[in-house]
Amino acid sequence: MKTHTTNYFNTFIEVAEDTKAICGTKPPAKENKTVAEMQYALIAENPYAYTSDDVLFKVYAERNNLSPDTYEEARAQFFSKGQACLRTSPLAKTYGFGIHSDANGKVALAAMESKAYTGFLKDESVKKVKAMKSRK
Repeated sequence: MKTHTTNYFNTFIEVAEDTKAICGTKPPAKENKTVAEMQYALIAENPYAYTSDDVLFKVYAERNNLSPDTYEEARAQFFSKGQACLRTSPLAKTYGFGIHSDANGKVALAAMESKAYTGFLKDESVKKVKAMKSRK
């Protein structure tokens, strides 16, 4: 079975061109946790601890109430088809966060008004890609 990946390496995902955000904002808490809320908690609380694949699968597993003893098989099944990468994340499209992937593919957030965000934009050794637009 072919395995797909969403991981980037030494890459910075800039906020979407059509974002309405003016600064990085924590997604609001909802009764049923949103994808944005779950992704934010994983990445903001654990910078450079997880890859994009890890984040996407953990959110999928939690939203589908998967048991940890099924994770290995479920993860193989999940990545047997292509998945949308973090360029489609509401964090980069709506909530004003850039997402940096280091040389090991581990991710961290950078609020669009932060020095870190500006630093990634100026760093010529870091590849830049924009988050997907919300509208076509």
